[in-house]
Amino acid sequence: MDISLDEIDRRILNALQADASITNAELAQLVHVSAPTCLRRVKQLRDAGVIERQVAIVAPEKVGARLTAIVEITLDVQAADRMAEFETHVAQEEAVLQCYRVSPGPDFVLVVQVPDMPAYHALAHRLFTSHANVRNVKAYFSTLRSKFETRIAV
Repeated sequence: MDISLDEIDRRILNALQADASITNAELAQLVHVSAPTCLRRVKQLRDAGVIERQVAIVAPEKVGARLTAIVEITLDVQAADRMAEFETHVAQEEAVLQCYRVSPGPDFVLVVQVPDMPAYHALAHRLFTSHANVRNVKAYFSTLRSKFETRIAV
């Protein structure tokens, strides 16, 4: 369900997407409202599910996760229960950062972050070759990340 965002909400969301670590007082000053108003607005945005969570974005190469793979998966059987089963299966894997159902083409696209090719091979075996409903796997390996953004224009 879409909610109606006013200009203050938009300013709050843009500021938090740029840096969610700022204090409420700093945020209030940035968006030109009082601190209590800002706190109330942020709480409303959280309660409405507009702000899902606040996280730290970690540089993968600094923590040993140097290989990014974008993986297309086609299932053998596309029944709703089998699709949900696959989603549950991959959601348990920490290296899978994102999972999308897509159409047309493959059934799923995954974004995976692992230390190296042997780690990818082990992940592929755990998730795809041992999973009876996977028909086809096509992986693309990133050679350079030229843009990475989490901000959504509001």
